[in-house]
Amino acid sequence: MSLGHQKIGIKKLISYLQMDISHLLKPKGKKLRLIKQAKLIQLMGNLLNSGFNLGEVINFLSLSKLVEKEFTLKMKEGLASGQALSELLESLSFSKNVVTQLALVEVHGNLSGTMQLVELHLKKQLKVKNKLVEVATYPILLLIFLVGIMWGLKNYLLPQLNSGSNFATLLINHLPLVFFSFGAFIFLLTALSVTLFKRKSAIMNFTFLVKLPLVHSFIRLYLTAYFAREWGNLIAQGVELRQIINLMKKQKSRIFSEVGKNLDLELNAGRSFEQAVSKLALFLPELSLMIEYGAIKDKLGLELSLYADECWEQFFTKIDRLMQLIQPLVFIFVALMIILLYAAMLLPIYSNMGSGI
Repeated sequence: MSLGHQKIGIKKLISYLQMDISHLLKPKGKKLRLIKQAKLIQLMGNLLNSGFNLGEVINFLSLSKLVEKEFTLKMKEGLASGQALSELLESLSFSKNVVTQLALVEVHGNLSGTMQLVELHLKKQLKVKNKLVEVATYPILLLIFLVGIMWGLKNYLLPQLNSGSNFATLLINHLPLVFFSFGAFIFLLTALSVTLFKRKSAIMNFTFLVKLPLVHSFIRLYLTAYFAREWGNLIAQGVELRQIINLMKKQKSRIFSEVGKNLDLELNAGRSFEQAVSKLALFLPELSLMIEYGAIKDKLGLELSLYADECWEQFFTKIDRLMQLIQPLVFIFVALMIILLYAAMLLPIYSNMGSGI
């Protein structure tokens, strides 16, 4: 890639990152579902790699009806107005992460690798989302059903029985209230946490989260993998470190922007890149070592990309293990609730039968 072409790509990227935020706040239409986003990226990547130009790809999508007419019309209008691929996908409500990665293609030119990376990320994101829904839906429905039954028993069965004060009947009397009170508490706690987090810097928020015992490993792995991948892609294509930091500072993602500003201050203070990264508690300690090792071998971009792949693999493996742990625990809890429910129904009846003998 020529130097002039690279400079033009950099200018386009900077203009995208400096886009008026009011444009992003405008109401958006129907959003393309995550599963269709992954399929669309896969198909577009295959067609572009096969020699199709962007206009031909959009025409193919329109004729094949693989996506709704509304989306292909948006893409045709965007292409007619001179929009790049990243801008077309932004109009379809793709995430800022995906849009930015494709905007970076205009700097490093690795379209094929980037499309494959985006496709893989979307598929893994979809897998985690489906697993969360699978784990949570059935137990939640069971709990709601149990609470409904207990509410009915409390209002219709217990008043007709000499229920006494055993644990099961106390459970029936108070569980619906406890259930809804707990739900309200979780909702208020979440709303308060979101409000407080918005008032503080993203670095402070994530620094707090990485201190929590249950989530710290997930947060650090995710951030390490994400930043290492972006840095690795850019460095491997010859983008200078100072230029990367300037791009980070202009990002609309709070954490990406604030980390860029933090690194800029550290470099201006005379510290090296790996020293600046090691001072951030957001990342795994190995990241700064990988940066130092890659710089010594003069293969920093490649080393960071490989390390990012390893971190992503560890992250999704941990997610899978967590799901496998949570699901049995939830079902055990539901089973105990069912046993208590049967006990609550039968004990008052047996108690009345015994008193009538």
